[in-house]
Amino acid sequence: MTDPTYPPLDVLKPVASGLWIVDSGPIHAGGMPLPVRMTVIRLGSGEIWLHSPTRYDAGLHRAIEALGPIRHLVSPNIAHWTYLKEWQRHCPQALTWAAPELRARRQVRKAALRLDRDLADTAPPEWAADLTQVAVPGGFGFREVAFHHPASATLILTDLVLNLEPQKLPPPMRPLLRIAGATAPDGRAPIYLRWVIGLRKREAGRAAAALVALAPERVVFSHGAWFERNGTAELRRSLRWLLT
Repeated sequence: MTDPTYPPLDVLKPVASGLWIVDSGPIHAGGMPLPVRMTVIRLGSGEIWLHSPTRYDAGLHRAIEALGPIRHLVSPNIAHWTYLKEWQRHCPQALTWAAPELRARRQVRKAALRLDRDLADTAPPEWAADLTQVAVPGGFGFREVAFHHPASATLILTDLVLNLEPQKLPPPMRPLLRIAGATAPDGRAPIYLRWVIGLRKREAGRAAAALVALAPERVVFSHGAWFERNGTAELRRSLRWLLT
């Protein structure tokens, strides 16, 4: 049986000074098992910022709190919110930030998920000294907010890049995902998301160019083998459909 995840799971993995990742999963999207990843940043204030929180684990919570108090839970697009409520329950002092469109989702309203602040096109005062952000728009109200951590030269994305390693996927799904453009070493946004973003291609293209201009050394994203080196070149390759 194939395993799409990146063990060890639900533990902090240091990436750079002040930045960690947590690999978790698998989650299932349309019956397809996917790895999923959270990014953890210690802000200059000492507060902890969680990007796209993965499933809650008490041991992981303790390990993160040893770095500093968790004060920000970030849902950067409409798909990455499933585990927020559990983290909210255990981190009552944390603010939850979300892509504006998340409030409108029927599933979110049904879950009675608390959303404290909307993510804007620019960073709020709470983390403007540590992170810059760029909103990538699409059709049907889609928006993904990307973040750049200058101190570590790391760009943090969510679904704008999928780079799934074929050998970790169920064999029947490998050719389909390759056709969809979501497999390593040439991972991109999946074809359905490229279509949605393409409905506002001019604006999204400007946002993509801004991301490349940040010249990241590494690019972390939620699903698949992230770009540990040559980040700018890999990002430009992955976003070429949007930059042309």
